[in-house]
Parts: sequence; structure tokens; C-alpha cells
Amino acid sequence: MDNQQGYIKSHTADGIARITFYHPQSNSMPGHLLRELAAAIETAGKDENAKVIIMQSEGEKAFCAGASFDELISIKDLETGKKFFSGFAAVINAIRTAPKFVIARVQGKAVGGGVGLASAADYSLAMDTASVKLSELAVGIGPFVVGPAVERKVGTSAFTNLAINATEWRDAKWAMQHGLYTDIYSTVAELDNAVNALAGRLASSNPEAMMMLKKVFWQGTDHWDTLLIERAEMSGKLVLSEFTVNAINKFKGK
Repeated sequence: MDNQQGYIKSHTADGIARITFYHPQSNSMPGHLLRELAAAIETAGKDENAKVIIMQSEGEKAFCAGASFDELISIKDLETGKKFFSGFAAVINAIRTAPKFVIARVQGKAVGGGVGLASAADYSLAMDTASVKLSELAVGIGPFVVGPAVERKVGTSAFTNLAINATEWRDAKWAMQHGLYTDIYSTVAELDNAVNALAGRLASSNPEAMMMLKKVFWQGTDHWDTLLIERAEMSGKLVLSEFTVNAINKFKGK
């Protein structure tokens, strides 16, 4: 396992599937990891031994820093751009269509696509240091792919706030007040206790009832299979522009 390339780990025990992602650059997500994460969620969704899914990342400072800048800057054609942004679409749709609840353990900051992952989860618990930022506009693109998931979770007003103020962090308390996080905790131990306690209760709940509830929660999103791919193409087109290339290089140089 090459830790420099990052990894996805899955482990199922006591009815709980725990999916962990890691990348050395603040858990930013290159395309191959996004595809692996989507596949892991789909597999857990089909696993009869898994009644609930926990999505988490390694480390303490960042839950997920969003798209990999190194990969963004390497995109030279529309098809490659569309394929890269489709990675986030695949993860969000995997969470949406999994017949099980997905709990997000957000132990640190979430940026861009990371906010999308926390928003797509059915239930997010976080550290009080887990600030959020949709930085896409600051690098010449927009939160198109993750937008539907974020807007569904926090509402149009808060989503607009995040998307326009692309360089400003909103703290975990703000995120909780707007429904992104259900609860926030001051220590990792408290966060883990809460995540594990909830997952344990769900693991012993009626799988059929949870599956039906999940469908109710996500009613009206069947078109996301095509919508998010269309959004990926929008981002893929913008990432090729001279404006975006210069903005990303400037951002990387900070």
C-alpha cells in the first residue's frame, strides 16, 4: 500500500461498516480515491452483514480538503475534467442510493468536496474545530457537483453564503446551526463515543425500516444520476480556462 497515493480502508464488524479514506495532502481526493470510495460505499450497501455505514478519514486536522490541486492542474481536456469531477458525483450518488444510513465522522476541517461528503451523509457528527468552506469560486470554478447535496442539507440561503464567500471559513457552530452537523464535540474521544453509540443503536435497528426511511429522506433526488454528471461537465469545462489555471497555481503557491 503506497500511502503517498492515499488509500481507502473498509472494515465490517458487529453490523457496522467503517470506511476510512486518507491522503497525505490534508485528505484531498484524487480521482482514483474518489472512485474507490464510491465503490466501497456501494459494496457496504450490498453487504448483508453491514446494517449501517460510518464514513471517516485519518488524521486530526482535516476531514477532507476537497479536490486534489495536483490533479486539477494536470487536466488538459474536457473529458478528463468531466471524469475527475464525476468522482465526487459517484461518491455522493453512492451515499444517496445505499440502502443504509451513512454516518459521517467529521474530525477536522472540510473544504469544497469535503463539505459535499459531509452534506451527503445522512447524519454528520463533528469536532468543534471542523470549520467548513466552499473554496471553488476562489480557484475559478464553482461548487457545482457538491452543490445539490450541500443545498439539500443546509438550504439555499446558507449554500449561497458558502458558495459566494469562497475564501471565508464558517465554524462548526455555524455548520451545526444550519443543519450540516447534528452535534459537535470538543474532544476526539467524545466524538468517537457519539459516532459509535449511534452506529451501535442503528446496527440493531430494523434494516427494512431504515431502508424505507432512507428512501423517504432522499425522495425527489432520482435525477441526480444525470444532474451531477452534467454538473461535473460544467466544472470540467471551467478547469481548462486560463483564469482557473492561473488561480489554482496562485492558490498552490500560498
